Parts: sequence; structure tokens; C-alpha cells
Amino acid sequence: MGIGINVGTNQDSSYLFQSLSSSGGGMGNLNFLSDYASIKNGSYAKLMKSYYGTVQNSSTASTSQKYSSNSVLEKILEEKKNPKVSKDTQESNAKLSTGLASLSGSVSALQSDKTYTDTADGQSAADKVVSAMKAYVKDYNSVVSAAKGSTLTGKTSYVANMMRSTAANADKLSEIGVSINSDGTIELNESKLKAADLSKVQELFSADNIMSYGSTVASRLQFAGAASGTDAASTETNTTAASSAASLKADGKALASDELYAMMKDKDGNETNQYDVDKIFARAKSFVSNYNSMFNAAESSTNSGVLANLSYIRERTAHSVDELKQFGISVDEKGRMKIDEDTFKKSDMSKVQAFFKDYGSSIATNASLVDYYMTTQASAADGYTSTGAYNVQGSSLYTDVM
Repeated sequence: MGIGINVGTNQDSSYLFQSLSSSGGGMGNLNFLSDYASIKNGSYAKLMKSYYGTVQNSSTASTSQKYSSNSVLEKILEEKKNPKVSKDTQESNAKLSTGLASLSGSVSALQSDKTYTDTADGQSAADKVVSAMKAYVKDYNSVVSAAKGSTLTGKTSYVANMMRSTAANADKLSEIGVSINSDGTIELNESKLKAADLSKVQELFSADNIMSYGSTVASRLQFAGAASGTDAASTETNTTAASSAASLKADGKALASDELYAMMKDKDGNETNQYDVDKIFARAKSFVSNYNSMFNAAESSTNSGVLANLSYIRERTAHSVDELKQFGISVDEKGRMKIDEDTFKKSDMSKVQAFFKDYGSSIATNASLVDYYMTTQASAADGYTSTGAYNVQGSSLYTDVM
């Protein structure tokens, strides 16, 4: 059985982000996600500074208040010149965006009917389910870990919602060998999964039932993929572009890797002479989708670093149009891609691999830079960094004195 978690109507899942320090192993105090986010992004620090900065002794109120105001403005002006952006926060934000894309793919695999069907080459459905579940657990835990250090509260709120759904399905997950750890991550008992009825796994992740665990997680991931870290329109654009760029980077690296093109194995573990074409196509389709999403969101950016890397990607793609077309990937006059499934799957996968070894790696490099510039810009626009330091670029409060 999974651990019991009481999720009341007036509680959210922010407590799942917390690691337990008590020896008893209980879940600890439950905090609202808004409280967690406020502490994380420095809002409490701002409140306390504002309060204690204005409370003055009555005998020196006028002089002290004037001095305090000047000090605050000087500090704001200084931090405007040298904004503090946490590298750890940038890394967590990027990992969260990439992790969400990977986890979406893992959920899709567990929702696909093909995963629960024996293949002609002898690979059993049981082996495919175990492989898919292992990928899901790995990607799920990566998202949870990244969310803990991320300031993209729009995304982390959906991650928390996803984790609450996991907690609500703890018993069903336990039946197929998945347990919930005290820090909110999950763990797979492979032996128990192999002994479980595969129909229970398929039912739990059913794509046909919108209320199933798998469908709920998929919907939360879909919303999280488009969610911004703040409510500002410009930051939303940055976040969307960064998310797509991070995902494109992951897709480009995967399409350039040897692992994706590894030959499939039969039920005895012997290597066959067949590629997992469905898996390769899924990654190529994701590449096309994230490529288009990145350009749609980032083309309006005024960041020179973003625009320079988009220009290089566009040029690199323009020079590769004929090769892409061989694999069913077309590029329209606006520079957006479209992939034809039949043409791609009929292509020589060894040629696909050879092409993406160069092209995919190249695009991944520049997509990584787009992600970097967008994430840095978005982080600097939040007013407060994850360390609680004030960053005036995110505030319009003092624009009249700049």
C-alpha cells in the first residue's frame, strides 16, 4: 500500500515539496502553496523590510524616514545597475521546463495502446510496460526536484496539483508497485509491477477516461507547459519561449544521440535488427512542435541574445530544407515546420540519425542559448530573486525616480 496522505478540501499539495526532517517520518506541517511561493520568491522579505523600514521612533520619525527613503532608493538604483539573478534558480527553471516535456512523453507512452501489446519481434507487453513505467518514475522525480528550486510559480502550482493527484491515487499506484516517498517523489518496485495485472496499469493511465490518474497528470503537464512564472505579459512570453527552447534542446540532443537509435531487443534480451521507429518519430514530432512554439513565442523578444540565436537556427534550418524534406519534414515560408508521419517512418533511420548528429546537435546548442537568455531575463523581471534580493527590473513602483 502507498503511504496515506490526508488531502483536505482546504489544503493544496505544497507540503509535498517539503523534505521531512522529523525522525517520526510524518508529513510535517502543511503550508499553502502561496505561502511557500512567497517565502521562496522573497515577498515576505519585502514585507518585513517595508514594515521595519517605516516604523520609526516618534521623536526622530521625520529625519529617520527621510534617511530610510534615501537609503532604499540608493539600494534600488544600485541593484538596478547590477541585478542579482541566482544561477541555481536559472538551472532549476530550465530543468523544470525540460522535465515537464520529458514527463509528458512518459505519460503518453503509458497511455498508448501499443505499450500494452506484444510486438512482432518478440518484445512482450509486460517488458514494455516496465520500461515505460521506469521512464515515468524517473521523469516524475526530476520534475518534482526541479520544482523545489524553481521560481516559476505558474508551473510549480500545476506540479503541486499533479502531486496531489498522485497522493489521491496512492493505493491504486501501490497495487502496481509505485509508492510515494516522504519528499513527494515516487519509487518503483519492479518485481511488484511485473506481477501486477497490466490491465490495472492501463486503466490507471487511460487516455479515454478524462478522470483517470494518467489523464489528470497529462492535463496538469499541459497547463504547466504554458504557465508563466508571473502574471506579467512580457514574462509570460519569456517563460513560454524558454520552456519551448529547453524542450527543443532536449529533443535535439536526443535525436543526435546513439541511445534513441539502439536496436530493439526480443523477449530473451537479444538485440534485433529493428529500430524503435515509433519512439524515434515521437521525438521528431516533439522536436517540430517545440521548434515552432519557440519561434512563435520568442520572435517578439527584444533580447539581442535571443534574436541572434533564433537567426542562426533559422539559417541552419534553411540550409537543411532538402535533407529535412527527405524525412517528411517541411518548412513553410514563415519558417515553421510540419512533419508527415508516413514519410518519416518509411525513412532510413540510419540516415535520420546521421543527419541529426550534426543538425540536431547544432539546433540544441542554440536552443540552449535561447533558453538561457529568456530564463535570465524572466528571472530578473520578478522583482525579487529566489534569494530574497530585490531586483528593481521587476517593479514599476519606482519608475518615476529612475
